Amino acid sequence: MTATPIIDVAFGTATHPGMRRRANEDALLAESPLFLVADGMGGHDAGARASAAVVAAFAVLAGHESLSVDEMRVALGHARDEVDAIASGERAAGTTLSGVAISDVGGVGYWLTVNVGDSRTYRYARGMLTQISVDHSVVQELIDAGALDGLSAAQDRRRNEITRAIGAGSDGEADYWMVPAEPGDRILVCSDGLSGELDAARIAGILGDEADPQAAATRLVHEALVHGGRDNITAVVVDALAVNGHDDIYDTAPAAGRDGGDVDEDTRPRAGTRGNR
Repeated sequence: MTATPIIDVAFGTATHPGMRRRANEDALLAESPLFLVADGMGGHDAGARASAAVVAAFAVLAGHESLSVDEMRVALGHARDEVDAIASGERAAGTTLSGVAISDVGGVGYWLTVNVGDSRTYRYARGMLTQISVDHSVVQELIDAGALDGLSAAQDRRRNEITRAIGAGSDGEADYWMVPAEPGDRILVCSDGLSGELDAARIAGILGDEADPQAAATRLVHEALVHGGRDNITAVVVDALAVNGHDDIYDTAPAAGRDGGDVDEDTRPRAGTRGNR
C-alpha cells in the first residue's frame, strides 16, 4: 500500500542561457521533495560547476518523503565544501540558491524554503503572489534602510551585487522559512534572469493563465527572453495538488514579483565582503 504524500505535487521546469550568454550557469533540481534553483557566478565554467555542485549535494536527498531544516543544513554544508574547492583563476566560484523542500510538521505539509543570494522563491495562492525569500543584495539592504525605493532599485548600478552566496568568498548563512502549504498553492522558484526581466504583473498573469505547471515554466522563460533575455533564465513551477492535513482538493490553476530592470551584468558578490548580515 502506497503512503499518502505529505504534499502531492505536479511541477514543470524550463531554463535557457539567454540572449547574451554563451553558457548557462544556472542549475535546477526538481525531484520531490526538493525544488531548487542555483545561479552560478565566477566566469568561464566556474559558475556552472558551482551551481551543478550545489544541486548534486542536495540531489542525494531526492526521493525522501519530507525533509527537515537540519537535513537541509547538512546538505548545504556539503555544498559549500564542494564549491569552495572550485576556483577560476584568481576569482572564487560561487552560486546563489533558492527553493523549497516538502516538510512534515506534525503530519501537516509545509513548504520549507531556503535562500542564499538573489534567486527567488514565490508562492501564488488564492489569486495573490507573495515573495517568500528576501534577496541578499546591496540593493535590498538599501531598500530596507529606506535609501532606495523599488523603482530606483531596478535601475541602480549595484542591482547585481549580492551580499551572500555559496562560495565566492562568502560565509553568509542561508535563510529558512516554514510556510504552511494549502491545496492549490503554486510555488515559483527562479533565477534573477527571470525576475529581472518580467515585472510583477506579467509574472502574475502568466502563472494565473497557465493551468499546467510545465506550460507556465516554459512561458515564463520564453517571455523573459522576449523582454531581453540578458542573463541566464530558469523557472521551476510546483503545484500542490493535495496537502496532508487538509481536506480540500486542488481546485485552482495557481500568480507577482518585482519590477524588472536592465540586467546587463551577471550576478556578482559585493567586493571586499564575506557574508554580510
